[in-house]
Amino acid sequence: MKPATRAKKRFALCIRNRGCDDLQVGKVYEAWADRVAAAGSHLRVLDDSGEDYLYPAHYFVFVELPQKAKRALTAARA
Repeated sequence: MKPATRAKKRFALCIRNRGCDDLQVGKVYEAWADRVAAAGSHLRVLDDSGEDYLYPAHYFVFVELPQKAKRALTAARA
């Protein structure tokens, strides 16, 4: 998905990664609202490969981060 088509960015903490070796439990990932993903109980997440993929929504919990932390996480992926 191209960045221009992404919805509001949120951050999600990975709490489970069964069968998803490209996710790290305890790591915060960028996530986007995606109606198609949500309809299938999934979440669109920018994973460690630098690409966004759909993962089971129950593998994550949304977290609120200070603005400084959001900028740091976003810059680290750029």
